[in-house]
Amino acid sequence: MSSSKQTHNHATIKAWAEKHGGVPAIVADTAKGNNEGVLRIHFPKHSENKSDLKEIDWDTFFENFDSNKLDLLYQEEKSDGEESTFHKFINRE
Repeated sequence: MSSSKQTHNHATIKAWAEKHGGVPAIVADTAKGNNEGVLRIHFPKHSENKSDLKEIDWDTFFENFDSNKLDLLYQEEKSDGEESTFHKFINRE
């Protein structure tokens, strides 16, 4: 059985994303005013070319992540033992 983990630790998030080939991104055309845009972690090798995503640097990603008081809910592997890129951003409690 797979289990999910929750964190807002920058080093943990970056290490998990990079381990799975992920890069920080925002959904293009969602930035408004001081809002950098809707955050994503994009996994290019696991998806088609996503022209709606714009890669950003980790500093920008974490500024947005922290200002919105988010946590990352993620899985290391699927229930069958395969690598998982499942994740979602949730409000920090």
